[in-house]
Amino acid sequence: MTLGLDDYRLLGRSGLRVSPLSLGTMTFGLSAGWGSSDEDARRMFDRYVELGGNFIDTANFYGGGGSETLVGQLVQGQRHRLVLATKYSLTMQPGDPNASGNHRKNMIRSVEASLRRLDTDFIDLLYLHIWDNRTPVEEILRAFDDLVRAGKILYAGISDTPAWQVSRMQAIADLRGWSPLVALQIPYNLTERTVEREFMPMALEMGLGVLPWAPLAGGVLSGKYAREDLDAPIETTLGGLASRKAINLARGRLNERALGIADAVKAIAGEMGRTPAQVAVAWTLLHPAVVSPLIGARTFAQFEDNLAALEVAFSDEQVRRLDAISRVEPCFPHDMIDNDIAKGMFGGVNVEKPRRERR
Repeated sequence: MTLGLDDYRLLGRSGLRVSPLSLGTMTFGLSAGWGSSDEDARRMFDRYVELGGNFIDTANFYGGGGSETLVGQLVQGQRHRLVLATKYSLTMQPGDPNASGNHRKNMIRSVEASLRRLDTDFIDLLYLHIWDNRTPVEEILRAFDDLVRAGKILYAGISDTPAWQVSRMQAIADLRGWSPLVALQIPYNLTERTVEREFMPMALEMGLGVLPWAPLAGGVLSGKYAREDLDAPIETTLGGLASRKAINLARGRLNERALGIADAVKAIAGEMGRTPAQVAVAWTLLHPAVVSPLIGARTFAQFEDNLAALEVAFSDEQVRRLDAISRVEPCFPHDMIDNDIAKGMFGGVNVEKPRRERR
């Protein structure tokens, strides 16, 4: 079954309706070599909204605030039909100990600054961007709830945080009657499936909609890299890593296993008359926990190609091939409780398992 951007889905345990692909804007408002031109950013935004898309993702940190500023300009005149998501946690003022992290002071200050850059009086969804491993969860949850009650944000989400902490936070929010978390951003793609061990079952059980970032594994699954790239030097500039390839090498995304998976994606794309990028993005939508993968294209051509992922329909055999080459081995306790020996606890009786895996 194919989808359109106007085939809206509910976000986690909320009643909020969002498109099945989110417009990622990390490349908007950037002067770096892998950023989008303002012209391409405008064309991507206009086309996305024209087709019924309503879920826009940014962060205060992207482009030093440049992404939020540009998004704020783009949404003028249609703000209320769009769902704006932004994030806080990463520092915007190096050297200031309270200008980073998950604590209340940084959350409140970040939200006020984001509201100014976005030129709006409310944020639909605010994410904790990355876990700081220092702030008490009660402080975070109460600050989220205060912002919801004040009308500054409508919903709370979380990104890049240990699964056990997310689960604990959701349980505390429910116990205290505070605003729950409704969205979870994590990396998820054919080269990164370790999140299926804990994050995906937790999201389904606790009512968080999963928004996968890097569905193309930083472009690795688009098929643009070759084996010789594995030996390329990691180029840097005064501002950091010099290119997307350098970032992928430094983060370990570009490796032999990933290229093998990319080869399989390319082969299946050829059978379907699709592009590898379309196949890779479409695959993430097969998991029942996934609500809306983020597409963060640099050019309008890449953006249009990614949108066509909603038209991809896999055969069962193609899904099995992709699963076989990308599967990750279970770890404790899953390797213990899911084996034949553990089934002996039921005394030979077959008991159906709850659905926690991909369609």
